[in-house]
Amino acid sequence: MVLEIISSEEISFAIKLVLAVIFGFLIGVERESRNKPAGISTHSFVIAGSMVFAYLSYNIGAGDPARIAAQIVTGIGFIGAGMILKGNNGTVVNLTTAASIWLAAAIGMAIGFGFYFVAALCTVASIFIPRIPHIKYKKKKVYK
Repeated sequence: MVLEIISSEEISFAIKLVLAVIFGFLIGVERESRNKPAGISTHSFVIAGSMVFAYLSYNIGAGDPARIAAQIVTGIGFIGAGMILKGNNGTVVNLTTAASIWLAAAIGMAIGFGFYFVAALCTVASIFIPRIPHIKYKKKKVYK
C-alpha cells in the first residue's frame, strides 16, 4: 500500500490558493501602477483569505456555507469603510480602493466555492474598470 502524502483535496486547495495569489497579484499591480494605497500584498491577502474562508465553509459542511460568506462581506465592508477618508478640501478619497478590496473578497469567495471563470472574469474587470476614462467636471468658481 502506497501512502498518500498529499491528498487530492489538498491539491485542490493548493490550486485555489495559487489562483487566488495570482489574481491578487494582477489586481495589485494595476493598483500600484497608479500609486493607490492597496496594492499587491493587500489584494493578494484579501483574495486568499476570502478563498480560505469560503473553501473551509464549503468543505467543513457544518451548516450553511452562506453563513461564513455573509460574514466575509461584512468584515471586508468594515475594512473598506476604514480606508475611506475625507480629504482636506472636502473630497472623499480611497473610495475606489475600498471597492476594489470588496471585489477582491468576492473573487476569493468565487475561487473558494469553485467558480473559477467567475473569478477570472471579475479579475479582468477589476483591472479594466479603473482604466476607464473619467469624466472631468470643471469646478465652478465661487465668489465670496
